[in-house]
Amino acid sequence: MTTVVVGSGHNALVAACYLARAGHRVEVLERDEVLGGAVSTVERFPGHRVDRGSSAHIMIRHTGIIEELELDRFGLRYIDCDPWGFTPAHGGRPALVFHRDLEATCASIAAACGPRDADAYRRFVRAWGPRSARVMRAFGGGPTPGRLVRSFWGLEAKDGGSALSREFLQSGDALLDACFEDERLKASLAWFGAQSGPPMSEPGTAPMVGFAALMHTLPPGRAVGGSGALTTALVARLRADGGVVSAGDAVSALRRDGERWRVRTASGRELGADIVVAGCHVLTTLELLRAGGFDGAQLDSWRRRIRVGPGIGMVVRAATTALPRYPGSPADQSARGLQFLVSDRAQLRRAHGAALAGDLPPRPVVLAMSFSALDPTIAPPGAHQLSLWAQWHPYRLSSGAEWADLAQREGERIIAEVDSYAPGFADTVTHTHVQTPVELERELGLIGGNVMHVEMSLDQMMLWRPLPELAGQRVPGARGLYLTGASTHPGGGVSGASGRTAAALALRDLHRRGLSRWLRR
Repeated sequence: MTTVVVGSGHNALVAACYLARAGHRVEVLERDEVLGGAVSTVERFPGHRVDRGSSAHIMIRHTGIIEELELDRFGLRYIDCDPWGFTPAHGGRPALVFHRDLEATCASIAAACGPRDADAYRRFVRAWGPRSARVMRAFGGGPTPGRLVRSFWGLEAKDGGSALSREFLQSGDALLDACFEDERLKASLAWFGAQSGPPMSEPGTAPMVGFAALMHTLPPGRAVGGSGALTTALVARLRADGGVVSAGDAVSALRRDGERWRVRTASGRELGADIVVAGCHVLTTLELLRAGGFDGAQLDSWRRRIRVGPGIGMVVRAATTALPRYPGSPADQSARGLQFLVSDRAQLRRAHGAALAGDLPPRPVVLAMSFSALDPTIAPPGAHQLSLWAQWHPYRLSSGAEWADLAQREGERIIAEVDSYAPGFADTVTHTHVQTPVELERELGLIGGNVMHVEMSLDQMMLWRPLPELAGQRVPGARGLYLTGASTHPGGGVSGASGRTAAALALRDLHRRGLSRWLRR
């Protein structure tokens, strides 16, 4: 069997690896010269290996994919981010330090917020750890009703499930208010949850906050050599099984031709395939089908109903001469994980409200990551490197201004925000690369600057991502085409689960088709 995979994002490569391992002839076609999409690393500044998209890998370490594909044999190695979270000292109170060890974390919370919140956090982890593990189980395959029921079956069944269902469907803010008293603790966990995209005021975001509990089982990991080390290992695994990867040749059309697919590229190549796995943005896939003669009215209907949203955020990649120095906190507390530069949820709410109106945040909300402290190979000796992610920043500005004219100034505001928590940080910055929402779209194909492809709102998750008709990772009327990537269940973030599910669906469909032909003989 011949398979063509469109795009080389990590989900696409995961699907390609599973199919090649099963004996398929696989070719991956990538428009960019750099493989990996948002899971890639390049030299932005002399001697610095800088991520283009993701930096910390959280979900994929909980899926089993790394072990199933034996990616350690192909050079992939992770360093645990421990402590995995840090919120600077504020208002005369100590910093909050989230260790992998639960008791060490509770000790930090007790010192910063008081013993009642420390006890509450311990209860929170005990309740939401098993729940989050079940969420990860649900993420591991297609979002069918039966699979979802099996994933959560038996979990706290004593209440008949109604109270638990309500807790899963509540907002993250409601969960935080029910559990904790201290606003800074709530803001830290809300900012962690908001890395999925939506604000924690939206219904159904409680599990995004609850996922913090799983960090005490296995924390975020930093791939040695940069985020792109995952891509490098996947490509090596694919090639070891006979797969081919072609960079710099974008797919321009997908056309169904009898029992097979014809895949046309920008260079003029035309490939025949029994199976196509589309790992690009779902809206890009719809346009490729349009170019191949698929029903335009149906495509337009789907396109109108898929919400990309106003944009999520932007990034400043900075080369520095030193790590941020947060008053009262040694670097071994702050530099190894996610630095939550927030003191209350009002700052988060103002930033999100501004983005909905098409405005810049009154004050940027920043997540700082300084992974050169864990992995010195990504920066020259004596130097460091930071990724500063800021939410929320709209793709289109209501003022009519162009991002090209605002990028540097907004980048400076983000650096100044870090400096307000770590005085003197701005003076250590030697180089910057600013990725605005428009730049994220241009370089990485993230339409609308949304790193999650489409909004991670309740109505576009699980059984409805990106639409009910497409949630099975198949396209009605396009047999043999499978969808993967952040546009599909379980959504954005580095998990690889969507790619594994797409490969499993393809293999199962082929088996059933072959069995049907055999029975008809």
